[in-house]
Amino acid sequence: MGFDPYAARAQFPILSRQVNGKPLVYLDSAASAQKPRAVIDAMVASMEGSYANVHRGLHTLSNEATEAYERAREIVARFLNAPSPETIVWTKGGTEAINLVANGVGLSIQPGDEIIVTEMEHHSNIVPWHLLRERRGAVLKWAPVKDDGSLDMEAFPALLGPKTKLVAVTHMSNVLGTINPVAEITGLAHAAGARVLIDGCQGAVHAAPDVQAIGCDYYVLTGHKLFGPTGIGVLYGTAEALEALPPYQGGGEMIEMVEKERVTYAKPPHRFEAGTPPIVEAIGLGAALEWLSQYDPAAVQAHEKALYRHAVERLADHEWLRILGQAEGKGALLTFAVEGAHAHDVAQIMDRYGVAVRAGLHCAEPLAKRLGVSASTRASFALYNTMEDTDAFVDALIKARNFFV
Repeated sequence: MGFDPYAARAQFPILSRQVNGKPLVYLDSAASAQKPRAVIDAMVASMEGSYANVHRGLHTLSNEATEAYERAREIVARFLNAPSPETIVWTKGGTEAINLVANGVGLSIQPGDEIIVTEMEHHSNIVPWHLLRERRGAVLKWAPVKDDGSLDMEAFPALLGPKTKLVAVTHMSNVLGTINPVAEITGLAHAAGARVLIDGCQGAVHAAPDVQAIGCDYYVLTGHKLFGPTGIGVLYGTAEALEALPPYQGGGEMIEMVEKERVTYAKPPHRFEAGTPPIVEAIGLGAALEWLSQYDPAAVQAHEKALYRHAVERLADHEWLRILGQAEGKGALLTFAVEGAHAHDVAQIMDRYGVAVRAGLHCAEPLAKRLGVSASTRASFALYNTMEDTDAFVDALIKARNFFV
């Protein structure tokens, strides 16, 4: 299909190492993806050759750093099909991006105003809204999840009403792999007069986001899941939505004028970027997205889903395994519970064989309660994984299960 996972894998230095005497099989990319050489080199080059603070300097190094920093903003805008770089706000991660919106929206929330979330949300797209429930009297309404892990779109429209101020929904569940119909959700919410925030921290990696096609007011992503560094995230907002938000933090860069008696603020996106920004990290994210752009997203998704299907087929006859989330069209996340074994123990035993998986609640406790599990184990497939990785994962999982029987 025009995609060579072995060639892609060769660009990740860490994937050549061993763990516990075994070749590393890294299946924890949904938590944080590994970094290709292109990202590492771009960040090193920035620090070694042209590091300085951005925007306010007039010397050569500052001009070079500013150019690279703002070019990264342009790369993100192209990646999301945003209408302009001015709709891209740098944050320190997806969590801060959601909190930025919650802080601004919260100033106008009145007791009884409603915010709709889903049962499959990550805590970063739940807790900020709980803060508005506690501090402003907002009411949280929950869109239900079906037994197969899909969002109940028959029940969703009934949640909307005249008091709905915001709908906050994940593009792709970090536990179930479910890819939600975010354009349809956005259309329904807008018809009810509500704004829409999409948590794209997983969807940006696996669902080829197009913010103009989705039509959302806000879209959030984080760099470290997109093969970029930690400490950098993005808030996309329409020009109207960003203009309506007040400043999130105060300091340098986000102001237009400061006097003893008053202060005026910069236009978006700089209004929301107080202080010295994550310069090297933004450059690193830009490098990650440029590197990623060499691949056909459809071919990458087909490869990842083939790995997922292979694992599921090999495990089909094992009745002790319960797969969580089997919605049609889901992404390549295999989250499961093993009968008679705790998820943490399963993950630790698999690590003995060099297989890195995630275990716990995956920052989605309401979903765990909905599914009736106290914890689960998750294998997340990425473009650098291979069929050999998948077989090693299945073999290690069977050995882990046999340890408990």
